[in-house]
Amino acid sequence: MYQWAMLAFAVATVSCGGGSNSNTTDSTTVTAEAPTPAPEPAEWISLFDGSTLAGWHGFNKTGPVNNWKVEDSALVCLGAAKDAHGGDLVSDSSFGNFELTWDWKVDKGSNSGVMYHVVEDAKYKAPYETGPEYQVIDDIGFPEKLEEWQKAGADYAMTVPNDKKKLKPVGEWNSSKIIFNNGHVEHWLNGEKIVEFEAWSDDWNKKRTEGKWKDYPDYGKAKSGKIALQDHGNKAYYRNIKIRPL
Repeated sequence: MYQWAMLAFAVATVSCGGGSNSNTTDSTTVTAEAPTPAPEPAEWISLFDGSTLAGWHGFNKTGPVNNWKVEDSALVCLGAAKDAHGGDLVSDSSFGNFELTWDWKVDKGSNSGVMYHVVEDAKYKAPYETGPEYQVIDDIGFPEKLEEWQKAGADYAMTVPNDKKKLKPVGEWNSSKIIFNNGHVEHWLNGEKIVEFEAWSDDWNKKRTEGKWKDYPDYGKAKSGKIALQDHGNKAYYRNIKIRPL
């Protein structure tokens, strides 16, 4: 009789416990993960302070720069180089993915350019051997016939501007932009996107190996490097040079 009483008590206890658990809210809840916030855009970096050549140096050089100077808050190429060698200015810092903006103007017949991913090494005599170029030139007054790939805003010798291009007259300031983001490249001129291409694509490689750059095996291959301003023997003016890493 005692054993039956104890068994009944045990069953009742288990039953009560099970009832209690069945009426208790499960403390484990599933919480939806908060969305990962988008990264804050990097701050713009000024590459030209408007009064000195701080942050710049001659390509493959360490001495004073004599063929560039500051005039009226603009960085001015004096056109001292006899050809496209020896006078280019490059940034002290290197950049990979970026958005680069600047204003520029040229004198009648002038030729210059802005390059990126430039590699400094004694084996290279000029930035154009490694760095793609946004062409800066006087389309109208240049003393020689220009091909479309040589004209202002072009990805020099690679991609020509589209019909949205609107170039200001000589002596007036143009606003330009290069966006490089994991091989996707855009050239902008005066508020319009005039060039767009994919670096290192099959089409890009075909142009590189069959065109002007076929004898320059390192052209466009670097994924980071210096910004360069070209001295092509003509006067050119740059201001408001800013870059934002991407």
